This record gives sequence, C-alpha cells and structure tokens, in this order.
Amino acid sequence: MRCMLVFCAIFGLSTSVAALSAPAPILLDESNPLVQAWPAVTLLSDPQKKLGIKEVMEARDRFTTPETAYGTLGLRKDAVWLLVPISVSSQSNGLWVLDIDYPVLNRIDVYLTHDKTLMEQARLGSLQPQDQRPIRSRSHSFGLKLKAGANYDLYLRIESKGALILPITLSKPSEFHANALGEQMLQGLLTGLALCLLVYSLAQWLTLGEPLYVKYAILIFGSLLFSMLQFGVGAQYVWRGNTWMELHTAGLASLIAATGSFLFIEQALEGPDVHPWISRLMKAGAGFTVFFALCFSFDLIDIYIVTAVISTLGLAPALLGLPGAISRARRGDSVGIYFLLAWAAYFVTTAVMIEVIKGRVGVNFWTLHSFQFGATFDMLVFMRVLGLRTKALHKAVEHARRERDSLHSLAHTDPLTGLPNRRSLNASMADAINHAGPENVVAVYMMDLDGFKQINDQYGHDVGDELLIAVAARLRANVRHSDLIARLGGDEFVVMSSGLHSVQQARDRADKLLEAFNDPFALSEKICRIGLTIGYALAPQDGSDAISLFKRADAAMYAGKNDGKHCARRGDGTVPASSHTDWQPLDGSKVTEF
Repeated sequence: MRCMLVFCAIFGLSTSVAALSAPAPILLDESNPLVQAWPAVTLLSDPQKKLGIKEVMEARDRFTTPETAYGTLGLRKDAVWLLVPISVSSQSNGLWVLDIDYPVLNRIDVYLTHDKTLMEQARLGSLQPQDQRPIRSRSHSFGLKLKAGANYDLYLRIESKGALILPITLSKPSEFHANALGEQMLQGLLTGLALCLLVYSLAQWLTLGEPLYVKYAILIFGSLLFSMLQFGVGAQYVWRGNTWMELHTAGLASLIAATGSFLFIEQALEGPDVHPWISRLMKAGAGFTVFFALCFSFDLIDIYIVTAVISTLGLAPALLGLPGAISRARRGDSVGIYFLLAWAAYFVTTAVMIEVIKGRVGVNFWTLHSFQFGATFDMLVFMRVLGLRTKALHKAVEHARRERDSLHSLAHTDPLTGLPNRRSLNASMADAINHAGPENVVAVYMMDLDGFKQINDQYGHDVGDELLIAVAARLRANVRHSDLIARLGGDEFVVMSSGLHSVQQARDRADKLLEAFNDPFALSEKICRIGLTIGYALAPQDGSDAISLFKRADAAMYAGKNDGKHCARRGDGTVPASSHTDWQPLDGSKVTEF
C-alpha cells in the first residue's frame, strides 16, 4: 500500500510537472497579424506510420516538447504528429492562414479539432498537385475559419524523406499574401540571376569552346535546381505535379552541384600550384558523384545515402583546391583570393544549412536562405574567376599570335631593312602573275647597288648596314603604295609593280628608280653616293611564271653591269634595252666623306 501511495504520488507529481511544462496555446489576435507557432508545438512520433487522428487525439497527453532547435526536427524516417493549441481572441474575425514555408515536405495532413471534434481537415505537401491544394502557393498553406473566443487543437501529421524543417506560422490573409509576395520576388530575382549566368556560360562555351564554361554551367545548374526545389519555384512553375522530380530533385541537384564543383575548381586552379594527384582526386570525385546520381535516379539508393555522400564529398572540392588557392593568393594572384573568399562564404552558409537540416540550428529567414545566398555569392565570385580566366586565355592567345607573327615576320622579312625577303616575294609574285594581262602588266625589277662593296669594305659593316637601310627608305619613297619592295640579300633588291597599263609605263618606272639614286645618301656621319643597275622583265610579255621572270630580269641586270652600270635593261629574250642617252653613268667607286 505504501508503495502504491508513493507510486501514485510520483505519477501525480510527474503529471503535474508535465502539465505545467506543456506549452501554452498561441493567441490569435488582430493586433498581431503574424504568429509563430513553434513555441506552442509538441510532438508525437509514429514510427509505424499507422496512427489515425482519433488515436492521436486520445494520446494527447503523450505529446512532448521537441528537443531539437527552433523550427526543425532534423532528419527523421518516422511520421511525426505535431499539436498546436490555439486560442482565438474574442476580437478576432476568425480568418487566419496556416503556412509551413518549407516546400519540400512530402506530405502534411492538417486536422483542426474543437472540443475533441474534428472541424476541418486537408492534405498538403510537395506530392500534392498544385490544382488540388487548398491555396495554390509556393509553400504549404491552408485557410482557417475560427470562432472568436474559441479554443482549438491543430494537429499536423508530417512525413517526408528529407529534413523536417517546419517554419509554421498563423497569419492574417493580408499578412500572408504580403509575405508570400516578398518571398516570391526574392526567389524571382535569385532564380533569374542564376538563369542569366547559366545561359551566359553556355553561350560562352559554344562560342569560345572553353570547357571551363560548361563546368561552371553544371555547377550553376545544380545550385539552381536545388534552390528551385527548396523554395517551391520548381513545383510551382517547372515540374508541376511531377512526383519523381519532387522525390529526386534534392539529391540530384546536390550531386550535380558537387560534380560541377569538382570539375570547375580542378580546371580553374590547374597549374604548378596544384599537384597532379589533387587533379586526379578531383576528377575521381566528379566520377563518384555522377555514379551516385545515376544510382539515385534509378532508386538504387535512397535520399539518406545521398545525404551521407554529400556530407562527405560536398566540401571535398574546396578542401582539395585550398592549397592551390592559398599558393596563388600568396603570389598576389587574384584568382586564388577570389576562391578563398567564395569558399569562406560557402563553408559558413553550407555549415549553417547542414546544422538546420540536422536539427541543431534554429530556423529563421537567414538560416533558411543561407545556402541560397551562399550559392548566389559563389556563382558571382566564380563568374569573376571565369572573367579572369578568359582574360588570361586572351592574353595567352595574343601572346601566341604575336609569337606566330614574329616567327612569320622572321621567315618572310629581312631583319635589317624590314623589307620582305625572297620567300615573301615569291608568294606575292605568284599571286600577281596569275592576274597579269595585256592591260594589267606586272613588272619585276632586279636591282644591284653600284659601289656598295667599296663603301662596306672601307668604312665597315655598320656604315654598310646604315646605307642599306637608307636605300630601302629611298625605294619606299619612290614606288607606289601597291608596289612590293624586297631585299634578296647583300645589296640586291627587287621591286614588283603590278597593274601597269603598258610596256612604256614599266620603262618609265625603271627610269624613276634610276633617277632616285642620282642624289647622295646622308648617313649619320657620312654622305655616300652610289648608283643602281636595274634588270627587269614583264608579265605576261616576257614570261608567265616567277622563275622565268627572275632569270630574264637577273640576266638583264648583269648585262647592264657589263655595259657600264647605272642603267636599266629589259630581259625580253631579245636585244637588251639600252640605257638613257642623256645620263652620265657613275662607276660607283667615288665616295665623298664629310
């Protein structure tokens, strides 16, 4: 008897303590248009998922206060019943909206009771098609019609394959619509930004063929897909009523984002700062995430395994890339600095979201949006990294182009005078001769300087080189812009003139070149006088290919040398053309020095 009395006393005391510790009902009053329900929430676990509303109502005393953080129950495989006692103010019109703003909850059954009588019930959840929901909103919402001054019990049965994050509110319809519109605007801005970055990166990939852009696009697509699921935009506009998408998008989006992170970071940081084995691990990590994504798509693994994989591999790309980014940052490379900045935000926001999912950090606007804000920040920072990468690629391409042009110039240009060499001349001649005709005569003038050897031997190669440069400048000043001047080597030059209308015009141009050398050359320390001997041939009159024209012009030039120098001869295969009768030839041996 004494034992029974003690037992009854203890039981009564514990019941009294439980009654005292039970949350007070939340008061719905017009002066407070938005009420947080979590302070009044108690829960009952249903591991077998068999309890009905009548059984739960009878087990009202078994509800306990949640031991997790504010607004979250973490990851659970059981069905959970929540009890929210409600007291309606006598001044209230009784119109309120229940809202659970975590769109990925799979199934929510709502039961409103009054004096243990079921008044209303509804089914919500992400698996419920939009057109079958009481309110077609992004979140899970239900309109309540309550009596002023009455008390109610609101029972919620919640079942989901993901985290049970439960930001439950009761608000006036006007307040509900204002908050819903604000969140819809925020999601529109962030989703639109992500879509713009996705389209831009894909366009750049198609235009430039740079694989880093498509890897960035994979990363963005995964983050965008996750945000669209988490905040209900996808179910609202994109995959309406698609149950498979609702059950698989969270896991697939996380794995896609992880794959993009591995690939993007590996290529963006490749170089001497990153060891080859890190690059191999990055690629292997991308392979693992793709493998798990395929397994999850075919339901070979469940969301809990995917969550474990993401918890393990989610931070791996940043951790593996950290040494390379630090090395770059120490060298002052802005790419490394941007990566460190992005990862700092990623670590913080991802850690917050993971703790919310696990039920250890409470739910509020910032913690609920932490991953989305962090992902958006990372996308913008990584776009800056892409810009720097593209700039570096452009610099590399420009450097390669300059190197190519330099090599081309060395191969086709005389390094002393800057004139085209024999190789460049041959290419130009072949093209010009192909277009030669009776009204489009091409003249090839072979020229040899008279007296250059004596100047070069007497005053040295420096003076000789300076004289050759001066000769090139004088030739440029006495030919048309369309004419080509080339140096074959030594003191031999060639001028090719195309578009001439007659043989006489070709002869007149030869005379002009001879006259240009009547004046001495004023060098830096000396004034030198040299002559010029020209042999020329015409196309199509004297030949139809470069070799025959060169031979005729060269033979004519040497004939002119033998006839006294400083003259022009045409190599037409007959009698060489005579020199000017009114010109007194110079032997080129005289050098005047000042």
